[in-house]
Amino acid sequence: HVQLVESGGGSVQTGRSLGLSCAASGYMFGRSCMGWFRQAPGKEREALASIGSDGVTRYADSVKDRFTISRDNGNYRLFLQMTSLRPEDTAMYYCAADSDLGCMNWPAPFAYWGQGTQVTVS
Repeated sequence: HVQLVESGGGSVQTGRSLGLSCAASGYMFGRSCMGWFRQAPGKEREALASIGSDGVTRYADSVKDRFTISRDNGNYRLFLQMTSLRPEDTAMYYCAADSDLGCMNWPAPFAYWGQGTQVTVS
């Protein structure tokens, strides 16, 4: 079955950088669409970035030019490099997977989700 496990969250100061990682298993990672989402307390889930099996990326305006999504198909890993972090970036960050249909429908929610990793910026 599909498993997604995020890591790399933590507390950082405003303006600093942080990298998140997602370890995937249980499916053909290289053929999937992958994405990062986040949800802050009291707010709706927000789609941040997606990357297709072809490597094409898309970003939300709120993180474009600050966040970079990438993938390592050989090691079944997804990454999110975050720079110039702001207090409003504080949220639970989720890795998600879908077929390439997920990338076509982005920013709609994906089919499979990790448990999330907390990022706090102060």
